[in-house]
Amino acid sequence: MTDQSPAAAGRRASFGFIFVLALMNSISFGIMIPVLPNLIKEFTGGDTASAAEWNLVFGATWGVLQFASGPVLGLMSDRWGRRPVLLISLFGLAVDFLFMALAPTLWWLFLGRILNGLTAASFSTANAYLADVTAPQDRAKVFGWMSSAFSFGFIFGPFIGGQLGAIDLRLPFMAAAALTFVNWLYGFFILPESLPPEKRATRFDWKKANPLGSLVLLRSHTGLLPLAGVGFLFQLAHVVLPSIFVLYMGYRYNWGLAVLGWTFLATGLSGVIVQIFLVGPIVKRIGERRAVLVGALAGMAGFAWYATAPTGLLYLLAVPVFAFTGLLMPGLQGLMTRRVLPQQQGQLQGANQSLMGLSSIIGPVIFGEVFAWSLRHEGFHLPGLAIYVASGLMGLAFLLAFVAARQPADGS
Repeated sequence: MTDQSPAAAGRRASFGFIFVLALMNSISFGIMIPVLPNLIKEFTGGDTASAAEWNLVFGATWGVLQFASGPVLGLMSDRWGRRPVLLISLFGLAVDFLFMALAPTLWWLFLGRILNGLTAASFSTANAYLADVTAPQDRAKVFGWMSSAFSFGFIFGPFIGGQLGAIDLRLPFMAAAALTFVNWLYGFFILPESLPPEKRATRFDWKKANPLGSLVLLRSHTGLLPLAGVGFLFQLAHVVLPSIFVLYMGYRYNWGLAVLGWTFLATGLSGVIVQIFLVGPIVKRIGERRAVLVGALAGMAGFAWYATAPTGLLYLLAVPVFAFTGLLMPGLQGLMTRRVLPQQQGQLQGANQSLMGLSSIIGPVIFGEVFAWSLRHEGFHLPGLAIYVASGLMGLAFLLAFVAARQPADGS
């Protein structure tokens, strides 16, 4: 029987609010994906290898700030609620886009990324929000929907960015800033708070408000740290996408911004189909652990295919395979959120965000340098080498999940 209680209706309404907020945020973020590397390339005089190295600096700096600020923002959301942290994050993103739109030099772009890195917590806080309003057995499904919000952004954002960027490289950032500001207004006037005062942390503990402090939480619950390791490997592998893929596809297949927009459209649409229509039934049928394993295998195979494909058409044939990577994070989040208490969900997501920040520090260094090296050494000439590295990381994630992932008792 369907739950028709007021509490259930409230949960559905809250999920609708947070989904729309995440959707608008991801579209605004996606707008810059095909444009930022090309804007950096313009500032470097058209040198692809130099642009890859500058992209490395941008990504690593953003990751350092995420690594440091994630636990702070997560604890803030446990102590004072999810809504204020979401509003801070959206404001920081809007300012970042304005800096990009108006930047006369690379250093202005760099300053914008610093501001965003200090405040970016929208998806991690949104996940804590969903854990507040969703029963444990339903979390994998709603986390799949949240992943689809990101994929919708990956569909429409890069497509819009590619089309606007073909007109003017600054125009997509103005559009993203406007959309993010509308998103902030939506959150300010409509979004309700998900964490009631009686379930909040009683104090803000500065000892936990740092990356090392957040590791205490991961170590204090059975099996939580290895699962966080799976998430870290997944995030690290996926850093290859913003680090080099625009430059890689332009170099290998000679694709311009318009073609890149259509490619991201196809990739995002495939991901949405998996996340909206398949995550729930698959998790229900095979469980969260096996969903994580299938997602890891799909990522390993998809990345290897992307790195190998000699033509653009063969590259596109891998898109449906890679889409099943969308099973990994919903299943993993479902397993992890069962292991902590309501007043620790923000701290958990802050720890995950800190690990994501760490991956954003290491990943651009690995992928940017490997890609630049592979382009400069003509005798070796394997432009997909960095993507093979990402495939290997997904293989490690599969092995770790195979050993570590299991179904816990709630709150264990």
